[in-house]
Amino acid sequence: MYCIKKITNDLVWVGANDRRLAMFEGVYSVPKGVSYNSYLLLDEKTVLFDTVDKAVQHRFLENVAAVLGSRNLDYFVIQHMEPDHTSAIMEIMRIYPKVKIVCNEKTLSMIKQFFDFHLDERVHIVKENDALATGKHKLHFFMAPMVHWPEVMVVYDSIDKVLFSADAFGCFGALNGAIFADEVDFLKDYMDEARRYYSNIVGKYGVQVKNLLEKLSAHSIKMICPLHGFVWRKDLDAILSKYKLWSAYEPEECGVMLAYASIYGSTENATEILASKLRDNGIKTQMFDVSVTDASEIISAAFRWSHLVLASPTYNMGVFVSMEALISDLAAHNIQNRTIGLIDNGSWASASGAKMRESFSKCKNINILNETLSIKSSLKEEQLKEIDLMAEVIKNTMSK
Repeated sequence: MYCIKKITNDLVWVGANDRRLAMFEGVYSVPKGVSYNSYLLLDEKTVLFDTVDKAVQHRFLENVAAVLGSRNLDYFVIQHMEPDHTSAIMEIMRIYPKVKIVCNEKTLSMIKQFFDFHLDERVHIVKENDALATGKHKLHFFMAPMVHWPEVMVVYDSIDKVLFSADAFGCFGALNGAIFADEVDFLKDYMDEARRYYSNIVGKYGVQVKNLLEKLSAHSIKMICPLHGFVWRKDLDAILSKYKLWSAYEPEECGVMLAYASIYGSTENATEILASKLRDNGIKTQMFDVSVTDASEIISAAFRWSHLVLASPTYNMGVFVSMEALISDLAAHNIQNRTIGLIDNGSWASASGAKMRESFSKCKNINILNETLSIKSSLKEEQLKEIDLMAEVIKNTMSK
């Protein structure tokens, strides 16, 4: 049985939710599930925007059939070729043999990479600023390369002022019966998932996201329909303002994310004491054990806070394995414009501090504090003044 949601008089959500998926893209945990959004426009010509992941393909096809009824599908717009949005391409082409695929040249090349069937005569190629009239609606196409694949494009309905934003403005989490962001407490229940989605999926490509935001600023947008998460119809600035910060790698809040690796508890203890001192100074903190926390959550927090503290024991004359992976991940996501404090621990030789510093030297506009804490096996009473100094320096850098 179908499950659909009305977006506007002419637009219907025909996507599906997946709560059984454990790891999105095989990398990011999704304990709250994920939605795969597809939209169907009912005009003089019918238009389908994208499909869904193969795990929920059956439900999606039921939804499309229920909305179309006896009507044919005229256009099939492919904004993004990632398989979680295109797995049902061949089924759509089989069920609706007269449908015309609307895509750009790069998308067409990728279709041929993923699928083995001849479709050139069934494709309508669009370029930057091209338009397609479907009756009373008019669709405009804008290329959005590397947000977050090279073929991505977004579509703007200039009549209803609706932006079909592909993977931009997406969010982890199943929709649980709702469809609009204003139907839930988005700030409380979903903003962390929106940040985690952005920072991990799109975060590396801040420049490209910023370019897209500038391009879209020339158009009045009343609704945003992403491929994951909720549709935005009210208070659009709540998500747009976040994207402006994230794409510029500017922190949302002044505060400290503390991430530590600890083998027998001594490095954890030092980090805990520093966090306590920071709180005593009125500074917000958020702590993570990198050995038990999904890396995507820590990456997300790094995009949120102005200051980062990383603590690691020396392990095989280097940085502890999970911390080394985290720092590599942070650098790969272009983290920048942050102040960083370091804590290292070494029982007979301490190498982790220097190696962590070296890893961050490749990142832009990173201020690594000279005031570090080096532990030999366990924290000593006389080193508490070093923690006090680090807390004081962090506080002073926030007031500048």
